[in-house]
Amino acid sequence: MKTKPQLSFWQLWTVSFGFLGVQFGFALQNANVSRILSDLGADLHSLSLFWLVAPIMGLIIQPIVGAASDRTWTKLGRRSPYILAGAVAATVGMLLMPNAPLFVAFMAPMVFGALMLALMDASFNVAFQPFRSLVSDMVPEEQRNAGYSIQSLLINIGAVIGSILPFVLTNVVGLENTAKAGEVAPSVVWAFYIGATVLLGSVLWTVFKTKEYEPEEFYQYQGMTAQEAKEQLAKEQAKSASLGEKLSEFWQLMKTMPTTMRQLAVVQFFSWFALFIMWVYTMPAIAQHIWGVDARWFDPTYIEQMGGVPADIAAAKGAAGDWVGIIFAAYSLFAAIFSVFLSKLADTLGRKAVYSLSLLAGGLGYISFMFIQAPEITTVNLLITTIDVPQGAVSLFVPMIGVGIAWAAILAMPYAILAGSLPPSKTGVYMGIFNFTIAAPQIVSGIFAGWILSSVFNNEAINIIMLAGGAMICGSVAVFFVNEKQE
Repeated sequence: MKTKPQLSFWQLWTVSFGFLGVQFGFALQNANVSRILSDLGADLHSLSLFWLVAPIMGLIIQPIVGAASDRTWTKLGRRSPYILAGAVAATVGMLLMPNAPLFVAFMAPMVFGALMLALMDASFNVAFQPFRSLVSDMVPEEQRNAGYSIQSLLINIGAVIGSILPFVLTNVVGLENTAKAGEVAPSVVWAFYIGATVLLGSVLWTVFKTKEYEPEEFYQYQGMTAQEAKEQLAKEQAKSASLGEKLSEFWQLMKTMPTTMRQLAVVQFFSWFALFIMWVYTMPAIAQHIWGVDARWFDPTYIEQMGGVPADIAAAKGAAGDWVGIIFAAYSLFAAIFSVFLSKLADTLGRKAVYSLSLLAGGLGYISFMFIQAPEITTVNLLITTIDVPQGAVSLFVPMIGVGIAWAAILAMPYAILAGSLPPSKTGVYMGIFNFTIAAPQIVSGIFAGWILSSVFNNEAINIIMLAGGAMICGSVAVFFVNEKQE
């Protein structure tokens, strides 16, 4: 059997380097989209509806792109065309979204912003799936752990830097972080410009520095002879199924889903329902709860009646928005640190115990937001700068430890538990179906969270974070009802 050649450290680094840029852009989006859409005129009820774009795009695009890239062979490579196309489209969205007010002659800025959000989400999803497959294609089995470890490191570096960038541009460079009515803060605009540049540059490095294998060579690495490789390629290119046949096959797979997968779907529902709420509502929650901004200043109708947002309120919202980037970077950093110990803990305590305790830590982290409300101003040294913020804002680093622990477990434990229950011949397709358990709870959260916030909690966003904490704890309990089948 022909084996894949060993890759040097820098070759392993190059294969995944573009993921740093993709995650950089994704982190900027996660930390700032609610802020941008709020500045452009969205109310709190609408925010979760705008955020529905992300899970819907993931639900539709990732399985399609993943299947398509399996059958694509070009001079540029197998995965590279999709990675490059996704990066270029995401770059366009990142450059245009913060400039929505410039297109007011064509459509309302908020509508334009929503369209650019859809473009970015679709593009990120086009790039994500082939990037994960590229490591599998290029890296030999004995280097697989190292390859994915480097990819994980680059993902977290991108997430941390992307999350804190608007804060750095305000507090180190000196750009303004407040927004006029219907506009976007300059620090956020320039953060998106920088993010777009890093995204495209890093992806171009991977695409043009990584030479993917020719199809016959690739199949020989899978154990085929040269003749079998040619026959397999011809079979792939000739294979075609009608939409009806594809839907029928998909439905049969759904009906025969392993029991473990169904049980994990319940855990996934609670954990991703909670994560979606955090991404959408952390900014208004801490602006109201820590910085003391009245919930009415998130209501476009009230703002219009008052003739705009007063300077002190705009400054508080800007500072809260910057701080969201800091604490989101913190949970990514804590997740990266915990990931180092996650495998050893799972070997010692068992996957289910570690998964459950991690979700419990995340749930308690969310709930502890309610008890952090110290308004007195304190000076914080963040190494790159010092800043004056409410003491409560500093205290938010503590719950972010729990959120980071939960995030690390959510990214790893469900797949580790699921792997032993899947038939080897259908592992790939079932992993694709399992993506539904990520997208569906976010869609449910997007539809109902805004209504709950406005109708039940009177737009007091800290209460919706408490709801997220309760959901995460329910997920922790649901883990114990999962029957883990060993390989």
